[in-house]
Amino acid sequence: MSANSADRPPQVDVVLVKAGRTKIRYPAELLSDDGTRVTVRAPWAGSGTRDFGFVRFEPGDVFTEYYWRDRWYSVKEVRTATGTLKGWYCDITRPATLTDTGLLVEDLDLDLWRSADGTDVRRLDEDEFTASGLLTSDPEAARAASAALDELESRARGGDFEALLG
Repeated sequence: MSANSADRPPQVDVVLVKAGRTKIRYPAELLSDDGTRVTVRAPWAGSGTRDFGFVRFEPGDVFTEYYWRDRWYSVKEVRTATGTLKGWYCDITRPATLTDTGLLVEDLDLDLWRSADGTDVRRLDEDEFTASGLLTSDPEAARAASAALDELESRARGGDFEALLG
């Protein structure tokens, strides 16, 4: 983490690891860290446009990302460059770790999408999760990941999803 100037939030590298390998690393502004939840903001870190069919992540999109040290997920609020809310992309992960070298997050293959208006909630990549072998290699982590997905889906379909981020 380093501060670029007195006017800008400190920077942190977000490092997403999957199956022991770095999947993506990108710089983000560290907005807050209350000891349990870390909040960062970053532009879309992918190359070009990624069309999922139900949402498109595009250059200029801004992600405000919430990571917890005690929860098995992260939530990414996705907005257009002009500030229009697209929705929330949630990753099931091991609890995050913030060090001097960055914010380390281990992706466990399960994801959830919730549209801005809450009418589209969908579980994603359950086939990848099954194929990952986590169910046999680390059953405890697999149970925690499944429970986290169930919790997020329940919140996304209920009235308290946005309370996670408040």
